Formats: sequence, structure tokens, C-alpha cells
Amino acid sequence: QVQLVESGGGLVQAGGSLRLSCAASGRTFSRSAMAWFRQAPGKEREFVTGINWSGGITAYADSVKGRFTISRDNAKNTLLLQMNSLKPEDTAVYYCAAKTALGWVISRARDEYDYWGQGTQVTVSS
Repeated sequence: QVQLVESGGGLVQAGGSLRLSCAASGRTFSRSAMAWFRQAPGKEREFVTGINWSGGITAYADSVKGRFTISRDNAKNTLLLQMNSLKPEDTAVYYCAAKTALGWVISRARDEYDYWGQGTQVTVSS
């Protein structure tokens, strides 16, 4: 089992930066693919970025490519999301998620992720 706790959200002006962290407990973190999803009010939860178990493969939504960077530290059971050049449309609750099966493969599908954090609010003002 994996428990996930996000932190680092907050209020920032457009053009600013935030760094989200996801602390994971459980022995399967290092074998799991991980991802960040986000959900804005009235919208479906959407894939933002993912990383495979080793950190060697990453994937990004087109909307964040070049601005966001995902990374992980398996020794510390931590997933990170560096968000730069933030835009008002990035405003959402951000969730980290773990996919314990086929950890070398990143998925953009919500249904393939077994464990979710409680979310952290990111608000970008214009």
C-alpha cells in the first residue's frame, strides 16, 4: 500500500513559480510510476505530468511542456513538481498519484493509478 501527501501549494502571481512535493510511504514507491493530475472547478481531473519508476522517462501535457518539471527521489520516497511561468489557467487542485503495476510505463489515464493524495490547491492570480 502507498500513502501520498502533497504539499507546497499556494497563491502566486502569474509568471511566478511554485514547487510541489509528494511524500510517499510504503515499500512500493520505488517500483511505481508516479504522476501529477490537476482538477479545476467544474472540470475533469486531467493528467499534467508523469514519471516512470526509475525517473528515466517523463511525459507532459502539452499545456505545461517547457514550464513544469517532474522529478523523483526514490531514496527519500519523494515526488516533486517544479512549476515555472505559471498562468491563471494553471489554477487547480493538484494531486499526486501512484501506479503500482508496470512501473516502467507512464499512463495518462486516471483509472490506471491505484493511490492518490488528498490534493493541494494552486491558485495563480492574473
